[in-house]
Amino acid sequence: MSEQPQLPTQQRGLLAEFWAFIKHEKAWWMTPIVLVLLAMVAFILFAESSPVLPFVYTLM
Repeated sequence: MSEQPQLPTQQRGLLAEFWAFIKHEKAWWMTPIVLVLLAMVAFILFAESSPVLPFVYTLM
């Protein structure tokens, strides 16, 4: 019986997996989408706990 090679079992985080996917698949077009989504999340978290929140409603 011949043994099959073992796959690496190293645990990587979600961001490391995503970065490896982008590099391997050459999906650089995803980078701006992810950056904009992260910026929106950061803004929402910032606006939620600051006095800026009432002014956000006037923008929409």
